[in-house]
Amino acid sequence: MSADTAELTKVDSAISGLSSSPPTEKKGHRRASSSAAGVYNIDDLEKEGTELQIAKETQKLNWKLNTSPTTVEDKEVLKKFLTTPPVKKIDLHFPLGLKVTARNLKGVTIKDALDAIHKQFKKKADDELELPVLAGFEWDKEESWTRLIVHQKKEGAPSSGGGKKKKNKGGDEE
Repeated sequence: MSADTAELTKVDSAISGLSSSPPTEKKGHRRASSSAAGVYNIDDLEKEGTELQIAKETQKLNWKLNTSPTTVEDKEVLKKFLTTPPVKKIDLHFPLGLKVTARNLKGVTIKDALDAIHKQFKKKADDELELPVLAGFEWDKEESWTRLIVHQKKEGAPSSGGGKKKKNKGGDEE
């Protein structure tokens, strides 16, 4: 029985000797690489009182919530940060209570926000959505510093390439 105990103490000392420093070293290194410089935590911005500016391009996207963000005409807009200063994550609230979170450790882009919204609506048919087109985002610091309100509209504006302009205010019947 004494041989078993001696063997156990050897194993215990070996384990405690190995686990002392390397894991903490790895964690520290990993932490530094995951966050990009100049990208903020939204909670820190609230403490500092830093105001958010939303990219104005989001109002001109005319993007349907149930289609992929890659269908947006101007692909360059998708790469822009959703807010200035850029944040790691932001909550997007819909008027009916749905809440989605857009995350990106290098800064939430417009595409990240559209991806988060699309994930919620991709299985919906066009006729299931009352307001299927993104109208833009609103930041109301009085209500909540850490979230954006999503605005929707009935139809997208006609594309800039010209074409037919339909305006049926009474409905779809002709």
